Amino acid sequence: MTELLLIAASGLAREVLAMVRSSGPFDVIGILDDDEDKLGRVVDGAHVLGPIKDALLFPHALLLVCIGSGAGRESVVMRLRALGLAENRYATAIDPTVNVPEGCVIGTGSILLAHVSMTASVTIGNHVVAMPGVTFTHDDIIGDFATFASGVSLGGNVRVGRAAYIGMNASVRERRSIGAKATIGMGAAVLNDVPDDETWAGVPARVIRRGNSPALEGAQ
Repeated sequence: MTELLLIAASGLAREVLAMVRSSGPFDVIGILDDDEDKLGRVVDGAHVLGPIKDALLFPHALLLVCIGSGAGRESVVMRLRALGLAENRYATAIDPTVNVPEGCVIGTGSILLAHVSMTASVTIGNHVVAMPGVTFTHDDIIGDFATFASGVSLGGNVRVGRAAYIGMNASVRERRSIGAKATIGMGAAVLNDVPDDETWAGVPARVIRRGNSPALEGAQ
């Protein structure tokens, strides 16, 4: 079996551990985390071995970044790239309940948990996380580091930008785009294009924040 190191002692890491131990082709040899208080701890049977930079000490192991935030995953990948780690050092973890039809593409470092669905010609970038029950429909294109909470549904020909986040049970109408680093609130129904770095929520969804500033009077 291929040796696998998980990065970040997180809830997502625990979910990945459960998935790969029951069905995956990986032997999880430990977890790396920069939190010194976690060093030496055991997370669901996996030992926290050291900081993230110690990935260099395990040249034969593949890596999987288990940080829930897309921006957080991107930061770690950029740090490791600066240390000389190539993209081919990352694993891709796909639950056995996930059917990947011919013509669909999944990038390296991505994590697809149970019952994620894909129909036709779906393209998923690198280091994407899809929680259980996400639906990708025909011709969806997902940017690197995007994150999908449980139960998200995308219509056909949807574009999701780099490091965007779509909250639990949100839905996106066909032929719409979600900008880079945009956030969609849980349960939202997105009927229009969402620009980069905006937060939308509601049914139908509307902008509530642009960057770090509320877009509407009284928005929280």
